[in-house]
Amino acid sequence: MSTFQRLATIACGMLFGFGLCIGGMTQPARITGFLDFAGAWDPSLLFVMIGAIGVYLPLYRVITRRKHPILDAAFVLPTRNDISARLIVGAAIFGVGWGLGGFCPGPALTSLVTGYASVIVFTLALIVGMVIFSAVESVLKTRGEARMERAKECG
Repeated sequence: MSTFQRLATIACGMLFGFGLCIGGMTQPARITGFLDFAGAWDPSLLFVMIGAIGVYLPLYRVITRRKHPILDAAFVLPTRNDISARLIVGAAIFGVGWGLGGFCPGPALTSLVTGYASVIVFTLALIVGMVIFSAVESVLKTRGEARMERAKECG
C-alpha cells in the first residue's frame, strides 16, 4: 500500500468517524431511544439512515461501473446473497448487543477517544467476542476438515 493510499484510508476513516459523531451514532442514549419503540422513541437516527442510503444508492451504481476503484486494482464485493441461519443468529446477536450497549463497532471505536469506562468495557467485550468467535471457527473448521478426510478414506 502506497503512502497516498494510507493517507487516503486515514482521511476516509476520519471522515466516517466525524459523520458518526455528527449523526449521533456515538451517543448510546440516542441509539437506545431509537430502538425503544414502545417507550420514548427517538426517530432522529432514522434521518441519519435515510441520508446514508440517499448517498449510497446512486453512488454505488456509478462507482461499480468503473473497471476498478481509484486506489486499488479490483473491487472486493460480497458474492453470497443467501440468508442462512448463521447470518440470522449473527444479526440477532449484533442487534441485542447494539440495543443493550448503545454502540455498534464503528461508533464504539470512534468513542474510545472520550475515555469513558463504558466505551472501553464495550470495546474490550467486542474484542473478546471476536477472539472467541475466531477460536470457535478455527476448531469447527478443523473438525470439518478431519471429517472430510475420514469420509475420503472410507469411501
